[in-house]
Amino acid sequence: MFMITLEDVRKNPVLDSFIRKGNEYLGVIGYTEHSYRHVHLVSRIAGNIMERLGFPQRQAELASIAGYMHDLGNVINRTEHGISGAVIAYQILMQMGMPAAEIATVISAIGNHEEQNGNAVNSVAAALIVADKSDVHRSRVRNQDFATFDIHDRVNYAVEHSFLWVADDKRAITMELTIDTDICPVMEYFEIFLSRMIMCRRAASFLNGNFELVINGAKLL
Repeated sequence: MFMITLEDVRKNPVLDSFIRKGNEYLGVIGYTEHSYRHVHLVSRIAGNIMERLGFPQRQAELASIAGYMHDLGNVINRTEHGISGAVIAYQILMQMGMPAAEIATVISAIGNHEEQNGNAVNSVAAALIVADKSDVHRSRVRNQDFATFDIHDRVNYAVEHSFLWVADDKRAITMELTIDTDICPVMEYFEIFLSRMIMCRRAASFLNGNFELVINGAKLL
Protein backbone atom coordinates (compact mmCIF):
# COMPACT_ATOMS: atom_id res chain seq x y z
CA MET A 1 0.00 0.00 0.00
CA PHE A 2 1.35 3.41 -1.03
CA MET A 3 1.92 5.76 1.91
CA ILE A 4 1.45 9.49 1.34
CA THR A 5 4.06 11.34 3.39
CA LEU A 6 4.18 14.86 4.77
CA GLU A 7 6.82 15.66 2.16
CA ASP A 8 4.48 14.52 -0.61
CA VAL A 9 1.78 16.83 0.76
CA ARG A 10 4.15 19.79 0.97
CA LYS A 11 5.01 19.40 -2.71
CA ASN A 12 1.37 19.51 -3.87
CA PRO A 13 0.99 22.69 -6.00
CA VAL A 14 -2.74 23.14 -5.32
CA LEU A 15 -2.21 22.93 -1.58
CA ASP A 16 0.69 25.36 -1.86
CA SER A 17 -1.45 27.92 -3.69
CA PHE A 18 -4.36 27.57 -1.26
CA ILE A 19 -2.16 28.12 1.80
CA ARG A 20 -0.66 31.28 0.27
CA LYS A 21 -3.99 32.66 -0.92
CA GLY A 22 -5.82 31.81 2.31
CA ASN A 23 -3.25 33.72 4.33
CA GLU A 24 -3.47 36.62 1.89
CA TYR A 25 -7.27 36.81 2.21
CA LEU A 26 -7.10 36.72 6.03
CA GLY A 27 -4.69 39.64 5.88
CA VAL A 28 -7.24 41.66 3.92
CA ILE A 29 -9.80 41.29 6.74
CA GLY A 30 -7.25 41.91 9.51
CA TYR A 31 -6.58 38.42 10.84
CA THR A 32 -3.26 37.27 12.26
CA GLU A 33 -0.70 35.38 10.20
CA HIS A 34 -1.74 31.93 8.92
CA SER A 35 1.10 31.37 6.46
CA TYR A 36 3.82 28.74 6.08
CA ARG A 37 5.28 29.64 9.48
CA HIS A 38 2.01 28.69 11.18
CA VAL A 39 1.26 25.51 9.23
CA HIS A 40 4.86 24.23 9.49
CA LEU A 41 4.86 24.86 13.24
CA VAL A 42 1.47 23.24 13.85
CA SER A 43 2.47 20.28 11.68
CA ARG A 44 5.68 19.74 13.63
CA ILE A 45 4.06 20.13 17.05
CA ALA A 46 1.14 17.80 16.23
CA GLY A 47 3.50 15.06 15.09
CA ASN A 48 5.78 15.61 18.08
CA ILE A 49 2.87 15.29 20.54
CA MET A 50 1.93 11.92 19.03
CA GLU A 51 5.52 10.66 19.03
CA ARG A 52 6.29 11.75 22.58
CA LEU A 53 3.12 10.13 23.90
CA GLY A 54 3.96 6.81 22.26
CA PHE A 55 1.51 6.67 19.37
CA PRO A 56 2.48 4.72 16.21
CA GLN A 57 4.75 6.50 13.76
CA ARG A 58 2.13 6.46 11.01
CA GLN A 59 -0.39 8.15 13.31
CA ALA A 60 2.20 10.80 14.08
CA GLU A 61 2.72 11.36 10.35
CA LEU A 62 -1.03 11.72 9.80
CA ALA A 63 -1.11 14.30 12.60
CA SER A 64 1.69 16.20 10.86
CA ILE A 65 -0.21 16.06 7.57
CA ALA A 66 -3.41 17.28 9.24
CA GLY A 67 -1.43 20.08 10.87
CA TYR A 68 -0.02 21.20 7.56
CA MET A 69 -3.45 21.16 5.87
CA HIS A 70 -5.66 22.34 8.74
CA ASP A 71 -6.21 25.95 7.59
CA LEU A 72 -6.95 25.25 3.92
CA GLY A 73 -10.54 26.44 4.34
CA ASN A 74 -9.40 30.03 4.80
CA VAL A 75 -9.09 30.22 1.03
CA ILE A 76 -12.92 30.09 0.94
CA ASN A 77 -13.98 31.89 4.12
CA ARG A 78 -12.79 32.25 7.70
CA THR A 79 -16.20 31.17 9.00
CA GLU A 80 -16.29 27.39 9.45
CA HIS A 81 -12.95 27.09 7.68
CA GLY A 82 -12.41 23.76 9.40
CA ILE A 83 -15.36 22.20 7.58
CA SER A 84 -14.54 23.67 4.18
CA GLY A 85 -10.87 22.81 4.68
CA ALA A 86 -11.74 19.18 5.36
CA VAL A 87 -13.66 19.00 2.08
CA ILE A 88 -10.72 20.50 0.17
CA ALA A 89 -8.29 18.13 1.89
CA TYR A 90 -10.47 15.15 0.93
CA GLN A 91 -10.24 16.05 -2.76
CA ILE A 92 -6.48 16.61 -2.66
CA LEU A 93 -5.67 13.45 -0.70
CA MET A 94 -7.96 11.30 -2.84
CA GLN A 95 -6.19 12.53 -5.98
CA MET A 96 -2.83 11.79 -4.34
CA GLY A 97 -3.92 8.21 -3.62
CA MET A 98 -4.11 8.16 0.18
CA PRO A 99 -6.16 5.23 1.54
CA ALA A 100 -9.73 6.14 2.48
CA ALA A 101 -9.31 5.22 6.16
CA GLU A 102 -6.34 7.56 6.49
CA ILE A 103 -8.17 10.34 4.65
CA ALA A 104 -11.04 9.94 7.12
CA THR A 105 -8.62 10.42 10.02
CA VAL A 106 -7.04 13.54 8.53
CA ILE A 107 -10.24 15.29 7.43
CA SER A 108 -12.00 14.57 10.74
CA ALA A 109 -9.08 16.26 12.51
CA ILE A 110 -9.21 19.27 10.18
CA GLY A 111 -12.99 19.54 10.52
CA ASN A 112 -12.76 19.50 14.32
CA HIS A 113 -9.96 21.95 15.08
CA GLU A 114 -12.14 25.06 15.57
CA GLU A 115 -13.24 25.82 19.12
CA GLN A 116 -16.72 26.87 17.97
CA ASN A 117 -17.73 23.36 16.90
CA GLY A 118 -14.72 21.06 17.20
CA ASN A 119 -14.13 17.95 19.29
CA ALA A 120 -11.25 15.53 19.80
CA VAL A 121 -12.87 12.69 17.87
CA ASN A 122 -9.61 10.76 17.49
CA SER A 123 -5.99 11.04 18.59
CA VAL A 124 -4.91 12.92 15.46
CA ALA A 125 -7.67 15.49 16.00
CA ALA A 126 -6.64 15.86 19.65
CA ALA A 127 -2.99 16.47 18.73
CA LEU A 128 -3.97 18.99 16.05
CA ILE A 129 -6.18 20.93 18.48
CA VAL A 130 -3.39 21.34 21.01
CA ALA A 131 -0.79 22.17 18.36
CA ASP A 132 -2.95 24.82 16.68
CA LYS A 133 -4.08 26.55 19.86
CA SER A 134 -0.54 26.71 21.23
CA ASP A 135 0.66 29.04 18.46
CA VAL A 136 0.27 32.40 20.18
CA HIS A 137 3.08 34.90 19.56
CA ARG A 138 3.75 38.50 18.58
CA SER A 139 5.24 37.38 15.27
CA ARG A 140 1.71 36.55 14.11
CA VAL A 141 0.50 40.16 14.38
CA ARG A 142 0.43 41.89 10.98
CA ASN A 143 -0.90 45.25 12.12
CA GLN A 144 2.05 47.58 12.69
CA ASP A 145 0.02 50.40 14.25
CA PHE A 146 -0.13 49.69 17.98
CA ALA A 147 -2.75 52.42 18.47
CA THR A 148 -5.23 50.47 16.33
CA PHE A 149 -4.66 47.03 17.90
CA ASP A 150 -7.81 45.09 18.74
CA ILE A 151 -7.78 42.62 21.63
CA HIS A 152 -6.50 39.76 19.44
CA ASP A 153 -3.59 41.86 18.17
CA ARG A 154 -2.82 43.05 21.69
CA VAL A 155 -2.85 39.57 23.25
CA ASN A 156 -0.73 37.99 20.53
CA TYR A 157 1.72 40.89 20.51
CA ALA A 158 2.12 40.68 24.28
CA VAL A 159 3.36 37.07 24.05
CA GLU A 160 7.14 37.29 23.90
CA HIS A 161 7.79 33.55 24.24
CA SER A 162 5.65 30.47 23.74
CA PHE A 163 6.59 26.83 23.90
CA LEU A 164 4.76 23.52 24.20
CA TRP A 165 6.42 20.89 26.37
CA VAL A 166 5.45 17.22 26.24
CA ALA A 167 6.64 15.14 29.19
CA ASP A 168 6.16 11.55 28.07
CA ASP A 169 6.87 10.09 31.53
CA LYS A 170 4.03 12.10 33.12
CA ARG A 171 1.93 12.39 29.94
CA ALA A 172 1.84 16.12 30.64
CA ILE A 173 1.38 18.68 27.86
CA THR A 174 2.46 22.09 29.10
CA MET A 175 1.93 25.36 27.26
CA GLU A 176 4.42 27.88 28.57
CA LEU A 177 3.98 31.59 27.80
CA THR A 178 5.85 34.75 28.69
CA ILE A 179 3.51 37.74 28.47
CA ASP A 180 4.41 41.42 28.70
CA THR A 181 1.72 42.51 31.15
CA ASP A 182 2.34 46.17 30.30
CA ILE A 183 0.81 45.40 26.91
CA CYS A 184 -1.84 42.91 27.98
CA PRO A 185 -2.89 41.75 31.45
CA VAL A 186 -3.13 37.99 31.90
CA MET A 187 -6.90 38.29 32.41
CA GLU A 188 -7.24 39.70 28.90
CA TYR A 189 -5.54 36.58 27.55
CA PHE A 190 -8.20 34.45 29.20
CA GLU A 191 -10.93 36.73 27.92
CA ILE A 192 -10.38 35.56 24.36
CA PHE A 193 -8.52 32.27 24.80
CA LEU A 194 -10.34 30.53 27.66
CA SER A 195 -12.47 28.44 25.28
CA ARG A 196 -9.29 27.38 23.46
CA MET A 197 -7.59 26.34 26.68
CA ILE A 198 -10.62 24.29 27.71
CA MET A 199 -10.53 22.64 24.29
CA CYS A 200 -6.83 21.85 24.78
CA ARG A 201 -7.51 20.33 28.19
CA ARG A 202 -10.17 18.05 26.73
CA ALA A 203 -7.91 17.10 23.82
CA ALA A 204 -5.06 16.24 26.19
CA SER A 205 -7.44 14.10 28.23
CA PHE A 206 -8.42 12.24 25.04
CA LEU A 207 -4.71 11.45 24.62
CA ASN A 208 -4.66 10.13 28.21
CA GLY A 209 -2.64 13.15 29.21
CA ASN A 210 -2.96 16.34 31.21
CA PHE A 211 -2.89 19.89 29.86
CA GLU A 212 -1.13 22.58 31.85
CA LEU A 213 -0.86 26.32 31.22
CA VAL A 214 2.05 28.27 32.67
CA ILE A 215 2.15 32.05 32.21
CA ASN A 216 5.13 34.07 33.46
CA GLY A 217 6.19 31.13 35.60
CA ALA A 218 2.83 30.67 37.32
CA LYS A 219 0.78 27.53 36.70
CA LEU A 220 -2.77 28.61 35.92
CA LEU A 221 -4.30 25.38 34.59
